[in-house]
Amino acid sequence: MNIRNLLLLACSLLLSLSVSAKTFTVGVALANFDLNFISILRTQMQTELKNNDLTGQFVDAKGDVALQVQQVDDFINQGVDAIILNPVDTQGVLPMIAAAKKAGIPLVFVNRKPETKLPVGMAYVGSDSALGGQMQMEALAKRMNYRGNVAVIMGALSTEEARERTRAVEAVIAKYKDMKVIEKQTAKWQRNEAVDVVSSWLLNQRPIDAIAANNDEMAIGAIMALSQAKKEKILVAGIDGTPDGLQFIKNGKMALTIFQDARAQATGAVQVTKALLDKKQVKELNWVPYQVITQDNYAQFAAKN
Repeated sequence: MNIRNLLLLACSLLLSLSVSAKTFTVGVALANFDLNFISILRTQMQTELKNNDLTGQFVDAKGDVALQVQQVDDFINQGVDAIILNPVDTQGVLPMIAAAKKAGIPLVFVNRKPETKLPVGMAYVGSDSALGGQMQMEALAKRMNYRGNVAVIMGALSTEEARERTRAVEAVIAKYKDMKVIEKQTAKWQRNEAVDVVSSWLLNQRPIDAIAANNDEMAIGAIMALSQAKKEKILVAGIDGTPDGLQFIKNGKMALTIFQDARAQATGAVQVTKALLDKKQVKELNWVPYQVITQDNYAQFAAKN
């Protein structure tokens, strides 16, 4: 083989390597960086993107659906190869789905399930919200000996998580004749909002035996309000299994929580995104299971979220 042919072969190999070594860029649009659970999602996604040789660009919608729609449009205009979306409003996703579909960009939802059927090239990775609420209330009802008054603290009503978890909690309570819901109010996933909500209930002398909160942050807020009022005998349950939540389980102040695997959801979202980028078929719904956490088993979950 002469020198000219060797040079042509070398150039061909270099071109082939440069094509195969293309680094995909993934735009990650998250609902609110300040939420504890979403912070865990973000950290794990950063790790998983790096492990899969993907470049990630993260943006924070700060709980504003209009801002999030603009952020997704910006990602598309910047030419990202795929988008991972943790929606602010699970009923307000259609503009983002339409934009991604028109641009031919894979779109993967994580943690919050969009309330519409997804087209080909899109998927959801997360947990079944209704099942989480059901598991939480069944475990809490058992602790209550299936009798007593329950107050429900809901997350942001713009999300299917809050509505589905609450609906499931109410359905469990309706099964038991000696149990009833006596209060129900949103605290928008926030600890400080839950302090205010529960303080108001206590000020009005509501006869509460247990509180079911849609997430750990609000459960912790409830516990803080109960502690201030010296009402520690009221049982409180959360959902997520965050490090803060586990600490309150450990010290006996939270009766139980439901482990929602943030790391598995984040890892799954990146893996499904990578599969779509590689032109592989994926399932529309990719479920990550829940587990009940109590004082008996909390240590098993210490390193998981």
